[in-house]
Amino acid sequence: MNFYVYVLRSLKVERYYIGQTEDLADRLRRHNGGRVRSTKAYRPWSIVYFEKYETRAAAVRREQELKDLKGTARFLKLIGVAKW
Repeated sequence: MNFYVYVLRSLKVERYYIGQTEDLADRLRRHNGGRVRSTKAYRPWSIVYFEKYETRAAAVRREQELKDLKGTARFLKLIGVAKW
């Protein structure tokens, strides 16, 4: 089984969301379907970056690392966004 750390970008406002899941496609559907309270108001979303891990523990660690970087130039460079 694989686990993914992902970064979503709101197509509505300047906002990113970082999470982890076992199923990227289903998770994106949940975000865009309004089934995730923290992202509902900023729909629609697109996946702009993801990484694959073999364990959930590794994915959770990386998710936290990315959350700590969020909003920095290093974070934007990692996900391939020079500027909004």
